[in-house]
Amino acid sequence: MAAKLIPRKLDKIFNTRICDSIAPLISADDNWQMLRRIALACSLVPVLLSLLVLGALTVPLAAQEGSAGKAASRGIRYRRLLPETIQERLAAAPRNNAVRGNLLRESFSAAGCSQTSEAVVKGEKLPNVICTLPGKSDGVIIIGAHFDHVVSGDGVVDNWSGAALLPSLFESVRVDEREHTLVFIGFTAEEKGLIGSKSYVKSLTREQRSNILAMVNIDTLGLSPTKVWGSHADPALVKALAHIASMMHLPVAIVNVENVGSADSEAFREKKIPAITIHSVTESTLPILHSDRDRLNAIRPDDYYQSYMLLAGYIVYLDQNLDRTPAPANVASAGATSTTPSERK
Repeated sequence: MAAKLIPRKLDKIFNTRICDSIAPLISADDNWQMLRRIALACSLVPVLLSLLVLGALTVPLAAQEGSAGKAASRGIRYRRLLPETIQERLAAAPRNNAVRGNLLRESFSAAGCSQTSEAVVKGEKLPNVICTLPGKSDGVIIIGAHFDHVVSGDGVVDNWSGAALLPSLFESVRVDEREHTLVFIGFTAEEKGLIGSKSYVKSLTREQRSNILAMVNIDTLGLSPTKVWGSHADPALVKALAHIASMMHLPVAIVNVENVGSADSEAFREKKIPAITIHSVTESTLPILHSDRDRLNAIRPDDYYQSYMLLAGYIVYLDQNLDRTPAPANVASAGATSTTPSERK
């Protein structure tokens, strides 16, 4: 996460108050009228705006490699990888950004991605790393995470936690033919000012941009149960996330971070592309970012694994439910300079 200077009074960053006795009881199954009454009863109108708990149920983490997701009985199928597999890929975090980019590309190939590419970013030594899963239509869903990190710490939280999940999510959702083309992107130079994501969006034509139905950004996971930057997210995408979290009995909450920094989803929002950033930052965990505390031991494995499961289910749900607007433009290859697919259309 491209962070601003962190002020000392963290309570002012989030612009939030929490009703500890009530908020954990609010779930995605509660209707908005009840939610409004509860918030008003606690004198917590800011809860509706800044820290709205959308799902508070958890699930056992027992799983078998290759099994479908928990929501399979309701039509949400994906290959659920073992917690050990997800943790092992997280723990492999390199310190060097160039090594990270190479490992990400190799991990996409190992996960079965036959259409990988690199998009040169002007002024940067490292490219964006792209993996494409073709769908039945030209409608596109982008799943992105930056792989670069600052000098302090190991950058496991910010943001190898997001980048390492991209190949796993690809591997999980490729089990069925997809309705939309899914494009997984490891963005470079996010910490310098969203340079990689801005370059990618700038390289797209108007037709290519209009073909993108959603951009799901993953940044800084595993510090707590899943959070969403609600005030800078497309409302329909937030609603969809709450719905699938309820279906899967997984926790998700809104924590707004506009006073903390920015994220790659902003490059897409600037071009009116529906986008959402999924993270795990809270008031108590914020000081970990861009510090020597950003190491593997800062990650809560159970929270991280639940975020992985929710993201896999969310991607499948979006693929099944977003309206498709086919167009001839090839969004995935925009700006690509070295493509190595084993199959080409």
